[in-house]
Amino acid sequence: MKTASPRLSRQTRQRLMSGLAIAAMFLLWELACVAFNISGLVLPRPSAVFTTLLLKMPLLWPHALQTLYTTLVGFALGVLGGVLLGMLIGASRLAYDVAYPILVGFSSIPKVAVVPIFVVWFGAGTVPAVLTSMVICMFPVVVNVATGLAHTEPELQDVLKVLGARKLDILWNVGLPRALPYLFASLKIAITLAFVGTVLAETIAANKGIGNVMIIASGNFDVPLVFAGLFILAAMGVVLYVVSSLIEQRVTGWATRSNEAITT
Repeated sequence: MKTASPRLSRQTRQRLMSGLAIAAMFLLWELACVAFNISGLVLPRPSAVFTTLLLKMPLLWPHALQTLYTTLVGFALGVLGGVLLGMLIGASRLAYDVAYPILVGFSSIPKVAVVPIFVVWFGAGTVPAVLTSMVICMFPVVVNVATGLAHTEPELQDVLKVLGARKLDILWNVGLPRALPYLFASLKIAITLAFVGTVLAETIAANKGIGNVMIIASGNFDVPLVFAGLFILAAMGVVLYVVSSLIEQRVTGWATRSNEAITT
């Protein structure tokens, strides 16, 4: 008697489809470069980029670690500052009305304009990159945490106050847990923005990091090396995004429906 083979789970199918889509993209890229005879100075083939990655990985590895370290430090500081500021803004209507326009105005400033200021204050190196990464990823965290706290039901707050709960108790035991889905949604955005801030600062005022490698490679017309740097940044961003998603599933699983429960 034959046994029916188990069906692949929805999550496994999604991963297979994502892998096939990525492979198809690189294949079409390779074929397009061959078919249209595109110069490697304009758009290198994926095979040339991967070859460059393999040959120059010993050289690129320390720069990748530097960029990852800078990004993680800036991201951690940005999240910490964003959560604290979001708590202040979301818990007080007065603070919301006063601080929110200032945050919007500050976030509208192109971050490339603040890098020279950080260089003047702290000199070239890691510190300007960390600060740029921090300020660029702080705004989405502030907005989402403040929004999550602001969406705490007034009726629930009134009931807790009648039961003797203080405002700080309500914030800590009700507001913050309910704001966790908003926080993790912002972390997925903030981690990608943190890489943008790091690489931006490294291309302007650093002597180490993937951004520095890419700006030197572009000056030498080593386009495959430039794309190799992009691939490394993309890989690190995907890994950190996946880590954030896994932590989100562990911490806020109560707020989301299981993928297996969603019918196609």
